[in-house]
Amino acid sequence: MNYFKNISVLLTLALLFQSCQKDLLETIPNDRISTEIFWKTDQDATLAANAVYTYLTENANHYFSWDGMSDIGYTHSPQSSESFILQGQFDALNGRVSDDWDKAYAGIHAANSFLANVDKVDTKNPALIDRLKGEVRTLRAYFYIRLAFLFGDVPLVTTEISLDESKKQTRAPVSQVWDFISQELTEAADLLPKTQTDKGRITKGAALAIKARAMLYAGRYQDAANAAQAVTDLNTYHLYSSYKNLFSYAAENNPEVILDIQFIKDTYSNNAFATLAPKSQNGNSIYVPTKNLVDAYEMSNGDSIGDAGSGFDPYNPYQDRDPRLLYSVFVPGDSLPNGGIFNPKPDSKTGDAVYSTFVVSPTGYNVKKYVNKEDLSIPGNCGINLILVRYAEVLLTYAEAKTELNQVDASVYDAVNQIRQRPDVNMPAVTTGKTQDEMRNIIRHERMVELAFEGLRYFDILRWKIAENVMPGKVYGMTYVDNDGNLQTVEVTGWTNLFSSRNYQWPIPQNELDLNPQLTQNTGW
Repeated sequence: MNYFKNISVLLTLALLFQSCQKDLLETIPNDRISTEIFWKTDQDATLAANAVYTYLTENANHYFSWDGMSDIGYTHSPQSSESFILQGQFDALNGRVSDDWDKAYAGIHAANSFLANVDKVDTKNPALIDRLKGEVRTLRAYFYIRLAFLFGDVPLVTTEISLDESKKQTRAPVSQVWDFISQELTEAADLLPKTQTDKGRITKGAALAIKARAMLYAGRYQDAANAAQAVTDLNTYHLYSSYKNLFSYAAENNPEVILDIQFIKDTYSNNAFATLAPKSQNGNSIYVPTKNLVDAYEMSNGDSIGDAGSGFDPYNPYQDRDPRLLYSVFVPGDSLPNGGIFNPKPDSKTGDAVYSTFVVSPTGYNVKKYVNKEDLSIPGNCGINLILVRYAEVLLTYAEAKTELNQVDASVYDAVNQIRQRPDVNMPAVTTGKTQDEMRNIIRHERMVELAFEGLRYFDILRWKIAENVMPGKVYGMTYVDNDGNLQTVEVTGWTNLFSSRNYQWPIPQNELDLNPQLTQNTGW
């Protein structure tokens, strides 16, 4: 979609008004385009809608940090806000907590402004205006999903308000927020086309897929199943044939991608390579996989590595595993983007040797998704698109919702097996006859390994209420053979993850409480 180009146009217009229309400067602010000269044309409406998209944009650090705050990832930046959340040592003053609140409400404010003014446009293309309304309403709902999940009861603001009014807002019950999200996405989907010419714009499928995710998070399983089924019924999306290449430049805009953030090198880039890649590749290893994640990948025969007779060899731990492991994680012996071999053993004397410097991965693993050799020379200037929603998630949402409703039928097995039997994954199919609990565990496992480092694991372990079981304790990495032939497991020294029950809901940021005495704090904070 390249909406950033349109924002540049908007800024250029602002400069033109400053330089060419001196008389306007006497009455109209020169730091923004006034509503007195804006909201006239279809182009104005499009530019204003594009501006709302900018609040959807997450840089690579933010995108990957969700998994870096969970059991499958480690935040290798000890003084960052995310590291304190990972350790359970955060409060209402945490910068990440306030940042997520602020960005969501900034996006909501932009959406409310658009919806309050767009009908002023004298359009000859009402279908365009309706489509833009659908896009913006979907984005507003997306922002509210984040707020409702993290903070619970939050102010539900759906109109433009003044600064004074913003200081008097009270928290709406979270059930009311979920009601609003559900209705918004249903109505928005009716305004949207199945496909868009400009890639990256919200479509009907995106609105429905986001609703499916939202209703799953809200525990409204029938609504989640219905929305996910509606996405399938569009006959627009299907799984991409190669999981290995799914996060490469060659696979951008493939039919599995429902919504992504579009980037372009040199113009509007991200730093995915620099954030994730091993040190030897000029990466910073900021968010790295843990032993929890790597051990979760099954053997190629479908057995867990701990099952008797699985065939797992601790001296060759990556042999005959679910192919998604080697597609997702750099493990010892892997080929690197520069053609070298990844060797993080502590005594290897390579650029990636664990404990050798503070920049190497402390677990001996690095994320492979989104790390492409095209970005090797300038790792902070990546044009790779970051996927926000893809069809595999929709299938798993459908399967989980149906399972929680205790409706484990053939469609549930089919949804899971489509993912497991992607051509270059080809894991054994899940056989019928499973109990609800068995199917629940299978689906949770599939979400863990299929969607690793796509920004969803943190939300999963919180909504399943398992975080205190999977998070506490020490962080471990790879197991390797030392010089005496003994197996040794890397431990992240001086680090313990602690998760308390209050962490299931983030605190209302302290600065918001200071600004608005009508707000109340969440329990335990």
